[in-house]
Amino acid sequence: MPDPLLPGPLWLIGCGNMAGAMLAGWIQAGIDPSHVTVIRPSGLPAAPGVRALTSAPEDEVPAVVLLGFKPRMLDNVAPALAPALDPGTILISILAGVEQASLRARFPAPRTIVKAMPNLPVRLGKGVVNLYSDSQDIEAKAMATGLMAALGHAEWFEDEDLFQAAGILTGAGPAFLFRFVDALADAGEAIGLPRAQALRLAASMVRGSGILADSSDESPGRLAERVASPGGTTEAGLNVLDSDAALSGLVRRTLEAARARSLEMAAEARPPSD
Repeated sequence: MPDPLLPGPLWLIGCGNMAGAMLAGWIQAGIDPSHVTVIRPSGLPAAPGVRALTSAPEDEVPAVVLLGFKPRMLDNVAPALAPALDPGTILISILAGVEQASLRARFPAPRTIVKAMPNLPVRLGKGVVNLYSDSQDIEAKAMATGLMAALGHAEWFEDEDLFQAAGILTGAGPAFLFRFVDALADAGEAIGLPRAQALRLAASMVRGSGILADSSDESPGRLAERVASPGGTTEAGLNVLDSDAALSGLVRRTLEAARARSLEMAAEARPPSD
């Protein structure tokens, strides 16, 4: 039976945390697991009904291939995988920092190579997936859009540098937010709440506040001001975060550190010059 999200077989090359989250999100969205093959050295099953192999099958040509391994493994994987792809294969890479030109150097056959940067909430269909491609194939890009939109919000970028920057914000961002939730729970415990209760309240508060920020016509800054009454408890806390731009500066340095590492990884993945 045809799959509404797939034009043919989907191969996942590697299935770590992020690729596994995407697979879970796709199955939740209705992809038939029997149309999916996970290829990884262990050959371990990834999900019920999904074929698991240690090498690429020789009896099919994939419609879509997702590169979901560690970027440093690119040159170990590419020589065996590249011959299995044809011009119609849509190659999607979630390899952090690896540039489009570096991918094309290893995989010359596919007309359409898409760089995608998802985040972990794709597992729940609530993620953000940034997309970039130099392909002019409108139909292939539309297929990629539909596949990624099944995981949450999908947004295309015309500039690869902007795509990379957005990937730092939304791809790494959940980890930074989780740290903040953990810090809120620590602080709640410090003022007398049981740890489990403080964590439960902090996570629930972040969930509701995120929905409000996403749906409101007002900026997050304005929403913060609306929570705070003059001379009240919230204002006292905001004064700490705002003093010398403490929170803003910390977040900026956090993203800058992640971006610097992304640039290093891009350089490491470039093929050697002749």
